[in-house]
Amino acid sequence: MLSAPFLLQGQTLDKTEVLSKDQFEFLEGLTEAVLEASRIYPNQFISDAFGANNTGGTLIRPGGRNAYPSFWIRDYAMSLETGLISLEEQKHMLLLTAQTQANQTWITSGGSMIPVGAIADHIRIDDGLPIYFPGTYSFTDQGTEKWGSLPPYGDQFMFVHMAYIYVKANGGMSILSEEINGLNLIERLTLAFHVPPSGLENQLVIASEKFRGVDFGFRDAIEFTGELLYPSLLKYRAALELSALFSIMNRPELAVKYQQIAKAIKESIPNVFRDDSGFLKASTKLSAQPDVWGTSLAVYLGVLEGEELAAASEVLMEAYKKGTISYRGNIRHVPTDHDFDENKVWEKSIAAKNTYQNGAYWGTPTGWVAYAIHQSSPELAKQLATEYIDELIENDFRKGTAFGAPYECFDKEGGTQNPVYLTSVASPLAVFREILSGQK
Repeated sequence: MLSAPFLLQGQTLDKTEVLSKDQFEFLEGLTEAVLEASRIYPNQFISDAFGANNTGGTLIRPGGRNAYPSFWIRDYAMSLETGLISLEEQKHMLLLTAQTQANQTWITSGGSMIPVGAIADHIRIDDGLPIYFPGTYSFTDQGTEKWGSLPPYGDQFMFVHMAYIYVKANGGMSILSEEINGLNLIERLTLAFHVPPSGLENQLVIASEKFRGVDFGFRDAIEFTGELLYPSLLKYRAALELSALFSIMNRPELAVKYQQIAKAIKESIPNVFRDDSGFLKASTKLSAQPDVWGTSLAVYLGVLEGEELAAASEVLMEAYKKGTISYRGNIRHVPTDHDFDENKVWEKSIAAKNTYQNGAYWGTPTGWVAYAIHQSSPELAKQLATEYIDELIENDFRKGTAFGAPYECFDKEGGTQNPVYLTSVASPLAVFREILSGQK
């Protein structure tokens, strides 16, 4: 079992100040129901288009009903800290992800490159083939300029997170030595960690026009270049997790190496991504808008401290009070008063303004935002969390087919996308569970 010094640490909150006992129990029950609706059991048939689950174990897709009928690494990984996924299920999905890691570098038919060590964006349920790029279920047609010349960056770090959570819960490390296609798991984790291009000194994840990967799958419709905030935060967490794993394997030199990588990222983020708005910006070149998700996650992961922490908490609090970042307890990627211009939210997006990843409201980051606001105002953090729960109660999918909450996202005009969406409840539940357990 990983001991306390290896756990990611943050600020301590009074467990009664964000959600009441009844609110938490409702959220936990709803998450359990969504998780069950998202499971694809062995040999379970989904549809003529997607077939049956032939991977030999249970898969967890991004949601119930017709939401993304494949195994998506990031959505699953973001649900692990709910404590609601069995070790047997975890082991199958961890090893499936390892088995589909790219064993050589190759160029897709669309001209993109899949580097050795890359982790799939999603995995087909019928034949277990890895799809490394968004936008398709076809192994042969994947990878076009639209989705970047490199696979999305975040999945490599989510793979590390999957292994860390499994070892932490399981209390044993034998799986780290398990051989998969010629490499053991810990070797595959370190190989994946170093796939996304990064700065030699500051270790921040980077992209250019010629060599670009999606920064994070929840905004794969947006183009970012320069140094990138969100995947750098995921890299920071993964570095600490690798350090913890190497520590329990009694390999102190590697534990120190990844601690140093985490330290370089932590020291660089406030200076590199500081924005005049008070938020951290998403990138340093293309689509360098103030980043609500990234700023709140930086607070939650403990990357910001002291004056930087106080400033981020305050700007999130003030934006919440002004109504520029939230609607019915769900969160926008960019504050409404910091859109790129009157026609665009992000500088470059394939989604229409105020829809999907380009201005709609999402439940996934609500926990991080509530946690960050709490540093400045416990009352407003509780208000945001209550608004979030109230929307879920009103539109709870368990009421019948006319209801769909939790949605992936929705807008102020009544538009919704993908009902019964897992991370919209699992990610906030994980935050609130940590608060209740005293780990945060």
